Amino acid sequence: MESLFFNSTHLHITTWVIAIILFFIAVSKYSTGAHMALRLFYILVLITGLLLFIRHHGINDMLYGMKMLAGILTIGLMEMVLVRKKKGKDTSKVLIGAIVLLIVTLYLGFKLPMGLNFFA
Repeated sequence: MESLFFNSTHLHITTWVIAIILFFIAVSKYSTGAHMALRLFYILVLITGLLLFIRHHGINDMLYGMKMLAGILTIGLMEMVLVRKKKGKDTSKVLIGAIVLLIVTLYLGFKLPMGLNFFA
């Protein structure tokens, strides 16, 4: 059961898709509930990503490491956007950085051997 559940990327993809949707909901209209739900999904994304990294990093160590680092930084920037929005500060530069880093993270993830092969 464990290998079937954690050997595929489906759980990880599901968690980050939900996290991205929650992020844009929280950015469009800040609410504490959406922010707290998003923080739960940050944790789920990190756990599922770490499990995939542990299981598959031997295939291409450097690319998996870069993707993991980009993912962690993306989550950090997403959280910074919401905290700045809550405090009433300008979020445009951090939001652009978060979106650019999200695109880089998605590109690296899809480029990995376990990712979907959109770029072949």
